Amino acid sequence: MSKTKAGGKTKQKSRRPGKRLGVKLFGGQKVKTGQVIIRQRGSHFHAGFGVGTGRDFTIYAAKEGIVTFKTRKGKQEVCVV
Repeated sequence: MSKTKAGGKTKQKSRRPGKRLGVKLFGGQKVKTGQVIIRQRGSHFHAGFGVGTGRDFTIYAAKEGIVTFKTRKGKQEVCVV
């Protein structure tokens, strides 16, 4: 008789895919209108000029341009210039 019962089943249960969060376009890259720049949970990055925020805190480009990252008042800000 084994010491731990059904140990394999518990390990197999927790396998699920990740949410694919993070920075999708980095500083200096070209962006088109509506393209996703960052997917995040909570407002780790804040929206700056030329950028919009979705209801799930996704940051997307509101216009065409180049992505830039700035620090303003201790908060990281994403802009499209």
